[in-house]
Amino acid sequence: MLRIQTFDARAGGNVIYKALAHPLAAEAITGLYHRLEAPVALYDPDGIADALLAMYPTAIDSVFVHDVGAVGQARGGLTARAVTRIGESGARSVLVAGFDAARTVARVAPMLPVGAMVATLDDIRLPDALLTMRARYLDKLNFASNHAFFRDADGLSTRVVSANYWANYGAAEVRLWLRLFDSDGAVLATWEQALPSGAGGFSIDSRQVRQRFGLGPFTGQLFIHAIGVAGHDVVKYALDTYASDNGASLSCTHDANAWPSDRFAGLPAPRPDERVVLWLQNSHAVPIPAAGIALDRMGAERPVAMAHEIGPFATVALDVADLLPGLRWPAQIEIRAGRHVVRPRYEVTQNDRVRIAHVNVERDNLRADPGIATLPAEMGRGYILPFPILPKVRFRTSFQPTPMSTAQTNLPIRLDVFATDGTRRGEKFLGCLRRDHGLAMDLDGFDVEQGHGELVYDFRDGGEADGWLHALFRYQDRGSGHAAESSFGAHIFNTAMTYRDEPQSYAGPPPGLTTRLFLRLGNAARRSFAVLIYPASGPWHRFSSTTLQLLDGAGGLVAEQPVRIACSGSVMVWPHSAFDAADLAAAGPDGYVLVRDQTCRLFGYHGLMDQAGGFSLDHMFGF
Repeated sequence: MLRIQTFDARAGGNVIYKALAHPLAAEAITGLYHRLEAPVALYDPDGIADALLAMYPTAIDSVFVHDVGAVGQARGGLTARAVTRIGESGARSVLVAGFDAARTVARVAPMLPVGAMVATLDDIRLPDALLTMRARYLDKLNFASNHAFFRDADGLSTRVVSANYWANYGAAEVRLWLRLFDSDGAVLATWEQALPSGAGGFSIDSRQVRQRFGLGPFTGQLFIHAIGVAGHDVVKYALDTYASDNGASLSCTHDANAWPSDRFAGLPAPRPDERVVLWLQNSHAVPIPAAGIALDRMGAERPVAMAHEIGPFATVALDVADLLPGLRWPAQIEIRAGRHVVRPRYEVTQNDRVRIAHVNVERDNLRADPGIATLPAEMGRGYILPFPILPKVRFRTSFQPTPMSTAQTNLPIRLDVFATDGTRRGEKFLGCLRRDHGLAMDLDGFDVEQGHGELVYDFRDGGEADGWLHALFRYQDRGSGHAAESSFGAHIFNTAMTYRDEPQSYAGPPPGLTTRLFLRLGNAARRSFAVLIYPASGPWHRFSSTTLQLLDGAGGLVAEQPVRIACSGSVMVWPHSAFDAADLAAAGPDGYVLVRDQTCRLFGYHGLMDQAGGFSLDHMFGF
């Protein structure tokens, strides 16, 4: 496993990791290391020696710290010594593993070996032009970044779609620094894109990028770094994969998680007529070693490792059948990723149709919470995982609970089913599922033509819960056979009472739940839609007070329409039906719909639908 810490509350989230992992830092580190003359002493004031040397290995002869409690501990593969002894090291070079390090160097200068050259990580800083907060380098707003699977090959193209939501927090001039890597990790193009001054939409289309830079077919990753942001350091987007050769493939994934994980889960094993490929994108400048990635049937604890390494920033397609032959749906696959990759995508090919979806971070820092089983009546049903039931006449809806923590050995779950008007149409206790369960269930047996389901905890047969309840939701067109899938986790929704950090989406102190969801616009060939769900753990407002706001590419309001959703109900929204043609034309190709509600928190799924039986679906994101 790569010895990196991707979340550190002391440093403001994963800022140090992002500062080290940036592609421009990776380029600069080579020059820094070239200046170091052996023997080299490393002073580690911020405790990042392990991450630095894991991501950028180099020969270090000694490591020094100022924390008495850290003396004698392993740092970067060496035993840490007191910084007061650094003068005895005989080092000809001292590397101070810190940013904004001038004052640190001045303070330890009397202790350093006489004549030693001193270098710091300020040598690998990003240029000032790429910084939002120049006064403090390790400010989280300096590293609002993410990765995207990006492809224009084999008749498939990709399109990143989002909005300048930073403008809502006061950002005036936001732009993107973009770098495209090919499958070997080579840089294909680097460019910048200015965003609208207001909260307007934007897109990055692989076909346009390919034409702009005269590129051939490519499959790789796009690194996105937002500059000039405010209020929010996460780059959120929807990624459409569509057939650019008039084929039938269409899919959508959403992303916001920009950090690597030791494990990921929610990868389905293939059906007999499917091929499942996991796209592994090395997020770092250091190779992933042979056996650095492994797959395991969930709960089996018999991981099978890849035999070859993956180069820096390279993208590799791994057919899961190569490592786990004969494994079939409804078995689930756990990815042992060793913190080498940001949340991967997987691709399912079935009857010449391709769909893309994402796995989720499997947490290793959770334990069972006995308080969930004894929540007071005021919390109602507690944690809820809502998902849409698409119109039964056309679609088959199915789901599969997915363990999403290394500590989850059982899942005590019940399914509740609701019609669009909020009436409960049925429930089914699914049992206290084992980690290696093989349950996958469709909704055809319930008396509901359209609506939504909710997975909730049910302890009638015992079991444990930690609040991190996840599931995979799969939808299939009964006529065309096209499928789409999404996955997400549970929250407590719409109660006046709180438990730990739930419910979320408060504007101000509770109770003050709100909704702000992004719904992109489609076009004549592929129309966008959303399923908006009003889940409620306990009694809340009888109806939502939802507004669909149509914004143009500059963030200006073009039109708005009210929508009323019953508590525990849902609605399917089509922008081309909600707004007239003139308003949609005024919104333009980068316009979008903002779903707003200041009385409750809605949860939604969005996608595109064409006339050939193709559609896409993933959960919506808010800002």
